Order: sequence, then C-alpha cells, then structure tokens
Amino acid sequence: MKIQFCGAAQTVTGSCHLVTLDNGTKILLDAGLYQGNEDEFESFNQQWFFQPSEIDILILSHAHIDHSGRIPKLVKDGFKGKIYCTSATRDLCAIMLLDSAHIQESDALYESKKLKKTVQPLYTQYDVKACLKQFFTIEYNNWQSISKDVNVLFSDAGHILGSACVTLKIKENNQEKMLGFSGDVGRYNRPILNDPQVMPLLDFLICESTYGGKTHEATPQDDDKFLRIINETCVQKKGKLIIPAFSVGRTQEIVYRLDKFFTSGKLNNIPVYVDSPLSMNATEVFIMHPECYDEEIYAYLQKDENPFGWNNLHYTRDAKQSKKLNETNEACIIISASGMANAGRIRHHIYHQIEKEENTILIVGYCADGTLGQRLTQKPETVKIFGEEKKVKASIEIISGMSAHADEPELLKFIANQDKQKLKKIFLVHGELKRQKLFKNALLENKYQQVEIPSLGMEFNL
Repeated sequence: MKIQFCGAAQTVTGSCHLVTLDNGTKILLDAGLYQGNEDEFESFNQQWFFQPSEIDILILSHAHIDHSGRIPKLVKDGFKGKIYCTSATRDLCAIMLLDSAHIQESDALYESKKLKKTVQPLYTQYDVKACLKQFFTIEYNNWQSISKDVNVLFSDAGHILGSACVTLKIKENNQEKMLGFSGDVGRYNRPILNDPQVMPLLDFLICESTYGGKTHEATPQDDDKFLRIINETCVQKKGKLIIPAFSVGRTQEIVYRLDKFFTSGKLNNIPVYVDSPLSMNATEVFIMHPECYDEEIYAYLQKDENPFGWNNLHYTRDAKQSKKLNETNEACIIISASGMANAGRIRHHIYHQIEKEENTILIVGYCADGTLGQRLTQKPETVKIFGEEKKVKASIEIISGMSAHADEPELLKFIANQDKQKLKKIFLVHGELKRQKLFKNALLENKYQQVEIPSLGMEFNL
C-alpha cells in the first residue's frame, strides 16, 4: 500500500490524498478545490496527479469546498466510482457544489470578456447534477464494506454538520492495517455540534494541522468579546459590523450565538442581515439533521423552537437587497461569505465600509495566506480591493475562538487515545508549513514515533 499527497500539502486548501493498495485498488480521500492566490497553485485546480478514470472509490470527509469542490471535475474527467460520505454531507454538497459551479461559470464569463476569448469554467451546474448521482451515504459508527479487502468507518469530527474522521480497515498480504484520515477536526464544547469522537487504534494517521502551535480563546471569553464589539460598533458608534463567514458552519454558529443573545435581551434589537443565499439554504439543511446536534442545543430548543432565527434577523437572497445594505447608514450586523473574504458579496461590503471609522470588520476564522481576510488580520493602513487601494479606517477585530478547527491542545487531545507503539507514522496535512513544524515538535515531545510533513505530490510506502 502506498499513499500520495495530492493536495493540502503544506497549505490549508485543496485536500486530496490517494491511497493505492497492492492489488491496484485506488481510493481517493477528498477532492478539494484550492482556494488562495499563491502563484505556484495557479494551475492546481485544473490538473490531477492521477487519472480520474483509474480511481475506484472516493471517500469525502465533509462538504467544505476545499475538501469537496473538485468532485464535479473529477467525474467530468472520467471518475465513475462511488462517493461515500454521511447523509448530512451529501445534502450540503448538493447546494454547495451548485453554488461553486455558479461561481466557476461567472468567473469564466468575466475572464472571457476581459481576455476577449472563450474561457471554459472548471465545471458547470450540469456537471454537479451528474456527480450527485454517484453519492452513497454511510452514517456514523457503522463499519461498511466498500471493496473486497476494505471497510470504512465514519466518526463524528465535530467540525461542520456531517463532518467525519475516516478510518480504513485494509487487509493486505494476510495483514490488517488501520489507516486514519482526520479530515478537519472540530472543537470541544462548541455550540450546535457534538464533540469530536476518538478514532479506533491506528497504524497510520493523516492528520490536519491548521492551528499547530496555537491555542484558541475560550468560549465564554469570545462571547464577552463578541458582545463588546457589537455594542461598541452598533450602539456607541452607530456603525456596521461586517463579519466574513463561511456559509456552512460558521454562519450558523454566529446566528445561533446571536439568537441566544437576543433571547437573553443582550442584543438590543440590532438588525442582523445574513447576506448569502447559500447560507439560507445551508441553514435549512442544518434544521433537517438534528442527529448531529449536541445536548446544549437540544436543551435550548426547549425554550426556542428555532435556534437560527428571530424577528430582527433577515436573510438576503436578492443582489439588489445586498447592494441596499451599503446604501444606508443603518447600524446593523452583516454576515456574508466567503469566510476568507477572497470572493462573494463580502468583498463588496468590505469595499464600501472599510473607509468608515464607525465600522468594524470582524474576522472569526482561518484565512489562508494571500486572501483579503488574511491581509486584514495584519491591520494594514491600506488594502487593494477590486483593483483599488482602500484606506483601512474601520476597526479590525479578530475572535479566534469561533474557529471550527481544533487548536494544538485539542488536536493532541483528539489523538490521545492512540497506542504510540502501534501508531507507526503521522502525516501532517492541511496546514501552513510553519504551523506544521510547530505541531510536529509537539507530537515528538509527546513521544509519538514518526511525524512526516509531506510536500505536494510526495509518495510513501506503508
């Protein structure tokens, strides 16, 4: 058996890992879209390290586009096998991949006009509809045979709705090997979702490392900070609070927090706008999958039957309504995608609001290098948006505690059940190199045997 790292190697997007068994069976773990602006990844989304037609099985950890976003292209380019995931992941992919296709088509049309030649989209909405026919669902904690010598188990990763850690039980040469893929590991004691489940005892682990070397703020502290930012911006300065947030997961957590603030009388009836059609659709999927909820939200449902809505929350579908938010002086909260501010309506809101001192831009999650969100975390004097240099007069605030990714102590807790003698090797993926080096040192200090930081395209024999 060998493994090749075909994405999310020394970077946080484009998750894609190929497992090839001795009998020739090829299993792909994720088929994510690269999101970022680094020059060396300019052609990443167009190319593969393998022939898609030779892949037998795709296992999808969760629906985030950096993990699922190239599935339509994979199918378009010849993949005909089954795609295994949880039912919640399948339902989210149905809306997220259509949204991604719409973006691909719009970008291609824009480039065609700009370059005065035909530019083809990475994939279309037709390609999405075709790939959805290949999805097959498996629920948590049920071993499922996916080929003659391979069984798969999904454990709740606690990252977003339906997210899973993947364990493969592989029989080769009269031996049984346990290969684990963490996907993206969530956090403990977070709103809405269950805590991450431990994985079975493994021989090899592919582990995310997004926040290696970092510790997030605690939940009570970031709730207090969130309320302070809302009060200072919307009440004292009569400004707009602009929050870049991914449509799936982060937006629902923010809305749930605000719902609780409103119910407890702490929100002061401030208007809240969720300016993302995808967020509205995703919230409906959240409501359909209470099997993923934790005990806290079940208790809250006893006093509020809709934890994602109240009378001053407005979901915005129409682009004209979105534009109107920037034409008024209303003090309000605007939540919009994308979370890294590298695309979508949020760029327009930041463009129009960043030069006003009464406003605040609140970063609540990871932003990859090269994205507008990452540049804003540096609190620069100016940033370029839509080719125009804008002065940064709005306040820039950061709440790391809302991240859906485990920090280093939580990652160590997540793998603490593993037998360090049995676990022969850990591969670190889905992290910037500086974070991976810090996490590698922490793992070695905790007596784990071998820790590798693979580069893009690197292969290992297991």
